[in-house]
Amino acid sequence: MKKTVLALLLGSLLFCFASSSPAQQKVYRIGSLNTTEQFLDSFEGFKARMAELGYHEGQKVRYDLYDAKGSDEVLNGFARRMVQDKVDLIVTSSTTATVAAAEATKGTNIPVVFLSAGNPQKLVKSFAGSGTNLAGISAATVEITGKRLELLRELAPWVKHIAALNDPGSVNFKANLNAAREEGKRQRLTFWEIEVRSREEIAKVAPTLTRKAVDAIYTPPDSTVTDSIDILVQQAIKERLPLMTSLRANVMRGCLATYAADYFALGRQGALIVDKIFKGIKPSDLPIELPSKFKLVINLKTARAVGLKIPRAVLVRADEVIE
Repeated sequence: MKKTVLALLLGSLLFCFASSSPAQQKVYRIGSLNTTEQFLDSFEGFKARMAELGYHEGQKVRYDLYDAKGSDEVLNGFARRMVQDKVDLIVTSSTTATVAAAEATKGTNIPVVFLSAGNPQKLVKSFAGSGTNLAGISAATVEITGKRLELLRELAPWVKHIAALNDPGSVNFKANLNAAREEGKRQRLTFWEIEVRSREEIAKVAPTLTRKAVDAIYTPPDSTVTDSIDILVQQAIKERLPLMTSLRANVMRGCLATYAADYFALGRQGALIVDKIFKGIKPSDLPIELPSKFKLVINLKTARAVGLKIPRAVLVRADEVIE
C-alpha cells in the first residue's frame, strides 16, 4: 500500500512538473509598430507593466520592435510583415501607426492595441467599443490643444500671432488644424498655417520664422514635424521665440514646454488592456480609454535662452522641469 501511495505521489509530482514546464507555456509574440522614436516611451512603459503582470520577456512573451522612422512606406511594409509572421497581437504608438496596422490586419483575428492615438475617432465606431479588432487609449492630443495654447499665453502673455506647422498628409491634419483654429478664435490668436511634407521643407521654411513674422511657434503631434524638431528648436532659440510642442520628448530636445499625456504611463495602461485580451476578452468589447496621467513639462534652459522668466505659479504646477 505504501509503495502504491508513493508511486501515485511521485507520478503526481512529475505531472505537475511537466505541466509547469516553460516548454509547455504559451509564448505570446507581440509586434510593436512605431512611426518615430519619439513615441517609444509608451512601448517602454508597456513592457515594464507586462513584466509586472507576469509576462516576462523570453519566457511568456516575445517582442518584435519595428520603427518606421517617419516613413509611411516603411510603416505599411512593417505592418504587412507582422501579419505575415502571424504575431499574436500588435501594439501601436500613434494614430498613423494604428491606421497602418488596422489596414494590414483586415480579415484576420490579430488584435491591435493602440497605446496612444491622438484622434481615435478615425479608428473606432464608438468609445464604448471599437466593433473591430482594435482597442486602446486616446492620447486626447487634439482635445487638449486649448490647454497647450493657454499654457503658451501664460508663459508669454504677449503672444498673438503663432506659426503652426502641419503635414497635410498626416492622418490627423484636419483635426489638428480645426482644433487650433477653434482655440484661436476663443483666445483671440491668429495662426500662420504652414504646410510641410519633409525635413527638407521644414529646413527651407525655418529661416522665415522670425520675431518680425510671428510671436511664437506651435507644433501639433505630427510625425513629420517631430522628426525635424531640432531644426525648429535651433531657429526658435536664435530668434528668441517660445516654441510650444505636443510631446515631452520634444521638450527634452529643446522645445519650451508642453502639456500632454504621459506616454510611459500610457504604455503601462495599455498593458492592462493586452492582459484582458490574452485572458479572452474580445478587443471589440473593450471601451476606448482616456489617459490616466497628463504632464506639464517645462525646459528652463530653453526659457533662459529665449529670454523668458517662467512664472512661479507655472513652476509650482509643473510635473517636470528640465534644467
